[in-house]
Amino acid sequence: MAAILMAGLMAGCASAPPKALKGQAPTSTYRIGPGDQLNIYVRNNPDLSMQVPVRPDGEISIPLVQSMKAANKTPKQLASDLQNALSTYVRDPRVTVIVTQFHGTYADQVRVVGEAAQPQSMPYRTGMTLLDVMINVGGLTQFAAGNRAKLVRHENGQTKTFNVDIADLLNGNINDNVPVHPGDVVIIPRTYF
Repeated sequence: MAAILMAGLMAGCASAPPKALKGQAPTSTYRIGPGDQLNIYVRNNPDLSMQVPVRPDGEISIPLVQSMKAANKTPKQLASDLQNALSTYVRDPRVTVIVTQFHGTYADQVRVVGEAAQPQSMPYRTGMTLLDVMINVGGLTQFAAGNRAKLVRHENGQTKTFNVDIADLLNGNINDNVPVHPGDVVIIPRTYF
């Protein structure tokens, strides 16, 4: 009886996500990335208020400011930089930057590759979990080995790989739902035939 109880305990421990994956999701401040759409509002200056895309080189252009780096800045930092640049031409400019379409920097995206229904990269959102990611990619393909999936994370200059049981998660085992971090990569292999 004791052997059966011990085997049951060990099986339960084997399926639990690693401690490194449990716990709080990181808090992060959104950083603007190439492809983001920005709404720039300059108080009392409708000619300077507009929607602009962040170009692939990470810069934006508005009237009176030919080119300004936007990528890797927070909306608040970019607003401050635009205020400084516009102060040469406008008395006491007040600038607000609102991100209306999100892509984020590459370091802030979560990527899913392999046997997801729609492999893709997506912007990280505070509090995002593995279940959120899997819903976003449409689940697994019929050939996916979801319980052999890996989560790859870069922390403190090191790459760490964790086993994640995505098939179990999608079948209702909420204990397999873990927080994801900006820059995580989820790799879903194909089943063996």
